[in-house]
Amino acid sequence: MATRKKGGLGKGIDALIAPSVKKEADKEKIVEKVVEKVVEKPVEKIIEKVVEKPVDVRMKIDEIEPNRMQPRKKFDEDALQELAESIKQYGLIQPIVVKKNNDYYEIVVGERRWRAARIAGLKEVPVIIKEYDNKESMEIAIVENLQREDLNPIEEAEAYRRLIDEFGLKQDEAAQKVSKSRTAVTNALRLLKLDERVQKMVIDDMISGGHARALLAIEDKEEQYGMAMTVFDNKMSVRETEKLVRGYLKKLEEKDSDEKTKKKDFSQMETIYGQLEERMKSIIGTKVAIRSRNYKKGKIEIEYYSNDELERIIDLIESVKQVG
Repeated sequence: MATRKKGGLGKGIDALIAPSVKKEADKEKIVEKVVEKVVEKPVEKIIEKVVEKPVDVRMKIDEIEPNRMQPRKKFDEDALQELAESIKQYGLIQPIVVKKNNDYYEIVVGERRWRAARIAGLKEVPVIIKEYDNKESMEIAIVENLQREDLNPIEEAEAYRRLIDEFGLKQDEAAQKVSKSRTAVTNALRLLKLDERVQKMVIDDMISGGHARALLAIEDKEEQYGMAMTVFDNKMSVRETEKLVRGYLKKLEEKDSDEKTKKKDFSQMETIYGQLEERMKSIIGTKVAIRSRNYKKGKIEIEYYSNDELERIIDLIESVKQVG
């Protein structure tokens, strides 16, 4: 069963928060490299309109708000607490990237650090102020989270969907923006076809993205959710899940085959019954219907339209009995 990494503090933070205090010169070099890696490189790759020289300042933490378009929705509380303790000891060394939004500043990159800084009780935080539009902010947030592997598979898929639906990008364009293959984006988007309960299980780390992709082969939503619970309850691996799904699909195929055979047999019997009805009609001289309950049982209905006709039919049947 998939488990989230709770020990790590993010690629940038791990480099900064060490068991022993490093020299200031080394610390500054590390900060420079981390900021360049996490912030500047993705920006250079996907953003055309940027401020020529970012402003690095300290800002009151209450003047900053989360980005409503942030693709990441779930934050590990234990990891936030761990990061907050490190911030208390070392301070927030890596700046938060923000943009002006009316009367406040909105986070573009660094919401996890901002949340941890609030927990740590910081009143001010270092920020880099840049000018991005909504599309650019979304792209940067996705890239930054993907680089840190912070998004769960459903959050990642939702982020791609928003790039495509809200900003009019094609799948290959969205893939290019976030340095992914089109196949990777397509496979991620397929997860959104899962039953919402199964998606929630992925978000809550009850099952992994690998488990979820295996379950996509099951179209029936109730069966899909039921099997997801089976996988979770039995702590099944992805391989075991794939085997379970194959077994289900095989039984479903056999059942469908039986149903098709029954339908074919029923169709043939309908033809035979029709021929028998015509033969009996020609003998009795009135409408006859054969009602089949199954392949071996049923009833024959003979219609009559007057008492005289009923007497005639009874006489006909009795004559047949006498001949027998």
